[in-house]
Amino acid sequence: MKYIYILIGGASGSLLRFVLADFITNKSNSAFPYGTFSVNLVGSLLIGFLFGLFSINGQVDDKTRFLLMIGFLGGFTTFSSYALETMKLVQTAQISTALVYVVASNIFGIALAFAGYTLGLKLK
Repeated sequence: MKYIYILIGGASGSLLRFVLADFITNKSNSAFPYGTFSVNLVGSLLIGFLFGLFSINGQVDDKTRFLLMIGFLGGFTTFSSYALETMKLVQTAQISTALVYVVASNIFGIALAFAGYTLGLKLK
């Protein structure tokens, strides 16, 4: 049954990732991959938030963990897209854009995971 929860969450997260990243990319009109960048940051915030929320509520049931953290956020975040976009920036000699993307994604992603965790802990 856990596979069904992961499948449902993953499909939902993947679809939302595509729609959101595509929308942001089309609006930005830039070489910088804002769509994937934004989705990864939102995903970092959400996984931190859920981890914090589940921490204060004790052990979360497996169905919820499989559906939201493994399935939905696994499908929603886009590390493989991030890696490919970085590679393409390097291949096209956009080294400074690639460096900004890598550094900003990691710094802001980790910071937002902490912010989400802190927010999740505060909800009772």
